[in-house]
Amino acid sequence: MKNLVYKIPYLISLLAVIGGVFIAIIFGVNEDFIKHKIKLGLEQNIEVQSISDPIAKTEKLKSEADKNWRYYQRYHFHANGIASLSIAILILLTLLQISKKEFIVSSYLISVGGFLYPYVWLFAGIYGPSMGRENAKETFAILGYMGGVYLLGVIYTFFLVATKPWNEKVNKFFS
Repeated sequence: MKNLVYKIPYLISLLAVIGGVFIAIIFGVNEDFIKHKIKLGLEQNIEVQSISDPIAKTEKLKSEADKNWRYYQRYHFHANGIASLSIAILILLTLLQISKKEFIVSSYLISVGGFLYPYVWLFAGIYGPSMGRENAKETFAILGYMGGVYLLGVIYTFFLVATKPWNEKVNKFFS
Protein backbone atom coordinates (compact mmCIF):
# COMPACT_ATOMS: atom_id res chain seq x y z
CA MET A 1 0.00 0.00 0.00
CA LYS A 2 2.92 2.33 0.67
CA ASN A 3 3.84 2.35 -3.03
CA LEU A 4 0.25 2.98 -4.17
CA VAL A 5 0.86 6.74 -4.34
CA TYR A 6 3.50 6.02 -7.03
CA LYS A 7 1.31 3.55 -8.92
CA ILE A 8 -1.76 5.77 -9.13
CA PRO A 9 -0.43 7.88 -12.05
CA TYR A 10 0.14 4.68 -14.04
CA LEU A 11 -3.35 3.45 -13.19
CA ILE A 12 -4.89 6.78 -14.18
CA SER A 13 -3.05 6.68 -17.52
CA LEU A 14 -4.15 3.10 -18.13
CA LEU A 15 -7.75 4.12 -17.39
CA ALA A 16 -7.41 6.75 -20.10
CA VAL A 17 -6.31 4.04 -22.54
CA ILE A 18 -9.29 1.93 -21.51
CA GLY A 19 -11.66 4.86 -22.16
CA GLY A 20 -10.14 5.55 -25.56
CA VAL A 21 -10.24 1.90 -26.60
CA PHE A 22 -13.73 1.38 -25.18
CA ILE A 23 -15.21 4.13 -27.34
CA ALA A 24 -13.36 2.67 -30.34
CA ILE A 25 -15.12 -0.62 -29.65
CA ILE A 26 -18.44 1.23 -29.53
CA PHE A 27 -17.55 2.80 -32.90
CA GLY A 28 -16.77 -0.62 -34.32
CA VAL A 29 -19.75 -2.45 -32.88
CA ASN A 30 -22.42 0.20 -33.35
CA GLU A 31 -21.31 3.55 -34.73
CA ASP A 32 -24.95 4.26 -35.56
CA PHE A 33 -25.76 4.31 -31.83
CA ILE A 34 -23.66 7.45 -31.37
CA LYS A 35 -24.82 9.04 -34.60
CA HIS A 36 -28.45 8.41 -33.59
CA LYS A 37 -27.79 10.01 -30.19
CA ILE A 38 -26.40 13.08 -31.99
CA LYS A 39 -29.49 13.21 -34.21
CA LEU A 40 -31.81 13.05 -31.18
CA GLY A 41 -29.86 15.84 -29.49
CA LEU A 42 -30.09 18.05 -32.57
CA GLU A 43 -33.85 17.53 -32.59
CA GLN A 44 -33.88 19.15 -29.12
CA ASN A 45 -31.60 22.04 -30.12
CA ILE A 46 -33.79 25.14 -30.08
CA GLU A 47 -31.44 27.20 -32.28
CA VAL A 48 -31.26 24.56 -35.00
CA GLN A 49 -34.97 23.76 -34.83
CA SER A 50 -35.88 27.44 -35.17
CA ILE A 51 -34.41 27.63 -38.69
CA SER A 52 -37.43 28.09 -40.95
CA ASP A 53 -35.77 27.54 -44.33
CA PRO A 54 -35.87 23.73 -44.88
CA ILE A 55 -32.72 23.71 -47.02
CA ALA A 56 -30.75 25.80 -44.51
CA LYS A 57 -32.07 23.63 -41.68
CA THR A 58 -31.03 20.41 -43.44
CA GLU A 59 -27.56 21.83 -44.12
CA LYS A 60 -27.21 22.99 -40.52
CA LEU A 61 -28.32 19.58 -39.18
CA LYS A 62 -25.78 17.81 -41.40
CA SER A 63 -23.00 20.22 -40.47
CA GLU A 64 -23.73 20.01 -36.74
CA ALA A 65 -24.04 16.22 -36.82
CA ASP A 66 -20.66 15.95 -38.58
CA LYS A 67 -18.96 18.32 -36.13
CA ASN A 68 -20.43 16.61 -33.07
CA TRP A 69 -19.42 13.21 -34.44
CA ARG A 70 -15.91 14.61 -34.80
CA TYR A 71 -15.90 15.45 -31.07
CA TYR A 72 -16.40 11.79 -30.21
CA GLN A 73 -13.48 10.96 -32.49
CA ARG A 74 -11.36 13.64 -30.84
CA TYR A 75 -12.02 12.06 -27.46
CA HIS A 76 -10.86 8.71 -28.85
CA PHE A 77 -7.72 10.16 -30.46
CA HIS A 78 -6.77 12.34 -27.51
CA ALA A 79 -7.49 9.75 -24.83
CA ASN A 80 -5.36 7.10 -26.53
CA GLY A 81 -2.59 9.39 -27.74
CA ILE A 82 -2.13 11.36 -24.55
CA ALA A 83 -2.42 8.26 -22.37
CA SER A 84 0.27 6.49 -24.41
CA LEU A 85 2.56 9.50 -24.15
CA SER A 86 1.81 9.74 -20.44
CA ILE A 87 2.86 6.16 -19.81
CA ALA A 88 6.07 6.72 -21.77
CA ILE A 89 6.82 9.89 -19.79
CA LEU A 90 6.09 8.13 -16.50
CA ILE A 91 8.58 5.44 -17.46
CA LEU A 92 11.11 8.12 -18.43
CA LEU A 93 10.78 9.62 -14.96
CA THR A 94 11.84 6.31 -13.42
CA LEU A 95 15.12 6.52 -15.34
CA LEU A 96 16.15 9.73 -13.58
CA GLN A 97 17.72 10.36 -10.20
CA ILE A 98 14.89 12.49 -8.84
CA SER A 99 13.28 12.84 -5.46
CA LYS A 100 9.98 11.21 -4.59
CA LYS A 101 8.43 14.68 -4.44
CA GLU A 102 9.66 15.52 -7.96
CA PHE A 103 8.26 12.24 -9.26
CA ILE A 104 4.90 12.77 -7.56
CA VAL A 105 4.49 16.34 -8.82
CA SER A 106 5.41 15.51 -12.41
CA SER A 107 3.57 12.20 -12.59
CA TYR A 108 0.32 13.55 -11.16
CA LEU A 109 0.34 16.64 -13.41
CA ILE A 110 0.84 14.37 -16.41
CA SER A 111 -1.59 11.60 -15.48
CA VAL A 112 -4.45 13.71 -14.12
CA GLY A 113 -4.17 16.39 -16.80
CA GLY A 114 -3.82 13.78 -19.54
CA PHE A 115 -6.74 11.76 -18.24
CA LEU A 116 -9.20 14.64 -17.83
CA TYR A 117 -8.41 16.74 -20.90
CA PRO A 118 -9.98 14.40 -23.53
CA TYR A 119 -13.29 14.48 -21.67
CA VAL A 120 -13.92 18.04 -22.87
CA TRP A 121 -14.36 16.47 -26.33
CA LEU A 122 -16.46 13.56 -25.14
CA PHE A 123 -18.85 15.78 -23.18
CA ALA A 124 -18.97 18.31 -26.03
CA GLY A 125 -19.96 15.41 -28.29
CA ILE A 126 -22.59 14.15 -25.86
CA TYR A 127 -24.15 17.50 -24.92
CA GLY A 128 -23.22 19.61 -27.96
CA PRO A 129 -26.10 18.50 -30.16
CA SER A 130 -28.81 19.58 -27.72
CA MET A 131 -27.18 22.61 -26.07
CA GLY A 132 -24.95 23.81 -28.91
CA ARG A 133 -21.32 22.96 -29.45
CA GLU A 134 -19.92 26.25 -28.10
CA ASN A 135 -22.13 26.11 -24.99
CA ALA A 136 -21.06 22.53 -24.35
CA LYS A 137 -17.37 23.38 -24.68
CA GLU A 138 -17.80 26.37 -22.35
CA THR A 139 -19.71 24.26 -19.83
CA PHE A 140 -16.90 21.71 -19.70
CA ALA A 141 -14.03 24.18 -20.18
CA ILE A 142 -12.40 23.11 -16.89
CA LEU A 143 -11.65 19.78 -18.57
CA GLY A 144 -10.09 21.61 -21.50
CA TYR A 145 -7.83 23.47 -19.09
CA MET A 146 -6.51 20.10 -17.94
CA GLY A 147 -4.53 20.11 -21.19
CA GLY A 148 -2.57 22.96 -19.62
CA VAL A 149 -2.02 20.90 -16.48
CA TYR A 150 -0.70 18.10 -18.68
CA LEU A 151 1.58 20.55 -20.50
CA LEU A 152 2.95 21.81 -17.16
CA GLY A 153 3.79 18.22 -16.27
CA VAL A 154 5.57 17.72 -19.59
CA ILE A 155 7.51 20.97 -19.18
CA TYR A 156 8.46 20.02 -15.62
CA THR A 157 9.59 16.61 -16.86
CA PHE A 158 11.64 18.34 -19.57
CA PHE A 159 13.29 20.41 -16.83
CA LEU A 160 13.99 17.26 -14.80
CA VAL A 161 15.49 15.42 -17.77
CA ALA A 162 17.65 18.44 -18.61
CA THR A 163 18.92 18.99 -15.06
CA LYS A 164 18.93 15.64 -13.27
CA PRO A 165 21.31 12.74 -13.86
CA TRP A 166 20.22 9.34 -15.09
CA ASN A 167 19.83 6.67 -12.45
CA GLU A 168 22.60 4.13 -11.90
CA LYS A 169 21.21 1.46 -14.26
CA VAL A 170 20.92 3.94 -17.14
CA ASN A 171 24.42 5.27 -16.50
CA LYS A 172 25.78 1.70 -16.69
CA PHE A 173 23.89 1.14 -19.94
CA PHE A 174 25.41 4.25 -21.53
CA SER A 175 28.92 3.47 -20.22
